[in-house]
Amino acid sequence: MLMRTIGLVFVAAVAATQVPNFVELSKQTAKEEGDASVANTMPVAASPTGTTVLEGDASGHYRGTFKLNGKPTEAMVDTGASLVAINESTARRIGISVASLDYKYPIGTANGQTEAAHVRLQRVEIGSVRVEGVDAFVLKDKALSTTLIGMSFLKRLNAYSAEGNRLRLVR
Repeated sequence: MLMRTIGLVFVAAVAATQVPNFVELSKQTAKEEGDASVANTMPVAASPTGTTVLEGDASGHYRGTFKLNGKPTEAMVDTGASLVAINESTARRIGISVASLDYKYPIGTANGQTEAAHVRLQRVEIGSVRVEGVDAFVLKDKALSTTLIGMSFLKRLNAYSAEGNRLRLVR
């Protein structure tokens, strides 16, 4: 368990170095395509407002059933992860064509070095909280066994806070 946690922290650290590249790539692509709304800011689609509270588990982690692209997925909130991280099996299940992914971002995990592909999820939801257009990494199944809900989701909320053994998500 400790090695897995260390690996996840390492993945988050490596992912953090890649986020500026994704933002710059999104801006460059938007400028080339003439989409000023994406070029100037990360889009936030109108969505229902609400609050969802997750209870911490015995180890203090916040887990829940999130909907990724409308498909229920068990996931753990990881404030140390820059992006949402999913494995190939989850990607396929939520409608992402794994064959078309470009695994070009080097990532270190507890299982060693691997590559990740960048995708944009249509939406990530839990309870009444919904965020559209969320950046994510896809890793090979053997490199990632659980879905991580990282800062690419959390930063798009109006607020999130840990209070006692509860994590409050507000949109």
